[in-house]
Amino acid sequence: MKLRFPIDRTLWRRIFNRMPSEAGPVVLDRRRIFILPTRHGLMFSVALLAMLVGSINYTLSLGYALTFLLGSMALVSILHAFRNLLNLRIRAGKAAPVFAGQTALFSVHLDNPGALARQVVGLTHARQPPEFTDVPAGQSATLRLAVPGARRGRLKADKFSLFTRFPIGLFHAWSNLQLDMECIVYPHPDNSNAPLPLSQQVAGQGSAGYGQGNEDFAGLRPYHPGDSLRHVAWKAAARGQGLLTKQFTGQARPELWLDWETLPGMGVEERLSRLTRWVLEADAAGLHYGLKLPDRTLELGLGKDHQRRCLEALALYGLE
Repeated sequence: MKLRFPIDRTLWRRIFNRMPSEAGPVVLDRRRIFILPTRHGLMFSVALLAMLVGSINYTLSLGYALTFLLGSMALVSILHAFRNLLNLRIRAGKAAPVFAGQTALFSVHLDNPGALARQVVGLTHARQPPEFTDVPAGQSATLRLAVPGARRGRLKADKFSLFTRFPIGLFHAWSNLQLDMECIVYPHPDNSNAPLPLSQQVAGQGSAGYGQGNEDFAGLRPYHPGDSLRHVAWKAAARGQGLLTKQFTGQARPELWLDWETLPGMGVEERLSRLTRWVLEADAAGLHYGLKLPDRTLELGLGKDHQRRCLEALALYGLE
């Protein structure tokens, strides 16, 4: 006959930090907070025990008073440590994309709905140095979760622990969490001196071609979505003439394709690194550029949004 004891599986997973990712927000209720004495708390307990034995042995009334006073302070500190985390609301923040080899910083927002400030709340993970903050009453604070981006692709946030040793450091209260956060890790740009393939421009336009440029004002035309806001005739819009775009004549910007097939003899990661550097250089030069990969093509464009789409395509190539 087998004896079975009721076990709270959720509680078991929280104790051993095996909880699945949570979209959040997460509220730290009493079932999510655990408390154990710190090393200083254990030493303090041994000292109290020695004081109690000495007081009994020598019948010291003042020794009893001091021992029980210090013991009651330690017991009250348990409640303060527990209250310092109770009902905190944890929200997942955003993380900016990084390049392979860099460290992604995930934002973890702490909301304090109570009327008492939460002091010295820390965040730690993977034996990294902890980061601390205070959360004023009715306000929010932000902690950063640093995760190394070793390789390109989607980077998931690590499991982490919110903890406090407030008020006197005798007890460690903590809660294990894993929020559903991720960011994109771009391929690391290569360090070669290979120039941009400017010879591979759009058919019919050379590097010194003429057409729509940025030098001489040529008139106005109706605004089209995607036009640069720098070229919008704002004075005309203020006069009630609607949105119009300024047209210029002069030397046109070169346009080029960054093509996977133009890099023969290179491995997958080497090609991705080369194309990443070319995307960065083309954007810095203000060129109209497109990206051709074996599984997709991104049409000609410019601007930070276009750069982000190209870099994301390179980061996720072959992974999705």
